[in-house]
Amino acid sequence: MHIAQFVITVKDYDEAIRFYVDVLGFELLEDTPMGNAKRWVRVGPPAASGRGCDILLARAVGDAQLATVGNQTGGRVFIFLHTDNFAADYERLKSKGVTFLGEPRREDYGDVVVFQDLYGNKFDLIGPHAASRA
Repeated sequence: MHIAQFVITVKDYDEAIRFYVDVLGFELLEDTPMGNAKRWVRVGPPAASGRGCDILLARAVGDAQLATVGNQTGGRVFIFLHTDNFAADYERLKSKGVTFLGEPRREDYGDVVVFQDLYGNKFDLIGPHAASRA
């Protein structure tokens, strides 16, 4: 078994697509109209990476779902993005205006920095220590 897909509730399909595709560099895998303004929207890491699972961007409907937008995990880090080039990806995201919650730090498991998506969900960007890539 493997995790193929998970859902992130969003306020608006198009603004979420712009963030995940234009800012994070994910690919738009599917955008299928479902009727009644509902769409099946999937994004994911570039196909060249060969890793990861898809994210279904689901427009929140109703108070209960709207309350989850930006707080999928009650304030904890939600998604862990692994990269082979931490410094380059950090600088690219920074240049695109991504909100970081502190400076990159060195941990036993690699270099890491926490950032937020457009709604406030927390992500870890994690890469191997710079010395271990040499």
